[in-house]
Amino acid sequence: MKKTLILILTTLSLTKAVGQEKTFPQDPQEAIFETSDIQNFWIAFDLMENSNINPFEAYIKNGTIGLQGFIPNRIISADSLLKMVKRRKQDYEKIRGIEVKIKEVEKKVKPYFYALEYWYPYAVYPPVYFVVGRFNSGGTTSENGLLIGAEKLTSLDHLPELVIHESIHFQQKWPDSGETNLLQQSILEGMADFIAELVTGIKGNQEANKYGNEHKEELCKEFTERMYKNDMQDWLYATSGKDNRPNDLGYWIGYEIVKAYFDKADDKKLAVNHILNIEDYDRFLKDSGYLEKFMK
Repeated sequence: MKKTLILILTTLSLTKAVGQEKTFPQDPQEAIFETSDIQNFWIAFDLMENSNINPFEAYIKNGTIGLQGFIPNRIISADSLLKMVKRRKQDYEKIRGIEVKIKEVEKKVKPYFYALEYWYPYAVYPPVYFVVGRFNSGGTTSENGLLIGAEKLTSLDHLPELVIHESIHFQQKWPDSGETNLLQQSILEGMADFIAELVTGIKGNQEANKYGNEHKEELCKEFTERMYKNDMQDWLYATSGKDNRPNDLGYWIGYEIVKAYFDKADDKKLAVNHILNIEDYDRFLKDSGYLEKFMK
């Protein structure tokens, strides 16, 4: 990458991620950690045994705009949440008081936002909403900000990496078609892991990374045979049980593809810009060189 082209290429690569029509702060110091939904959850939780109505109706009704974005496909409804809380009451109890600890960790996370600003000066910093759901999502994004499932936070050690990972999803450009295949989705997840590690020094998906590196040859061969399909099974989010692989190997191979691209780049900051604004995933894969020997 010629340094004389940096300014021109950077200017051409400022396409914002899907969902950024709203205005969010570009100053990391203005990032907000919102934990009021956790407090409202415990109000409902403590009313659960002595109420003739479902107290989680109020939890949802009084929730933040972040919580509203967590309802489709996750909380589903107050009744669905009540059923899960009754079934896993003791597991929910394990996170009582976690909002205080989150506020303490917030002081550790914000410096990472400044590191993200270094690597990608065009980043924005939407609110981070900590909500309580049904143990089916540790983190996601909506058009209104980052959504973290507090009930999944059995440890806060990896919270900085998780928040930065979801922040990367908020910055990245998504495929224009709205539909993704395994290659695209793996790169989207892998880039979030890679840049989160670049920013925090924390490597995510330890189990997937260990298994992936130990079985690289056969997995790369399998991936090249399936990467243009939209069937994510055995690579993202769920496994069939056909072998002993862990979930989310797509994160591992996406990370490796992105890392290979980054390592080859002369200008690393410009490489991060290109990674976050991929237009052509086939070209990106080819430029990375990662799967070249498996693609006949």
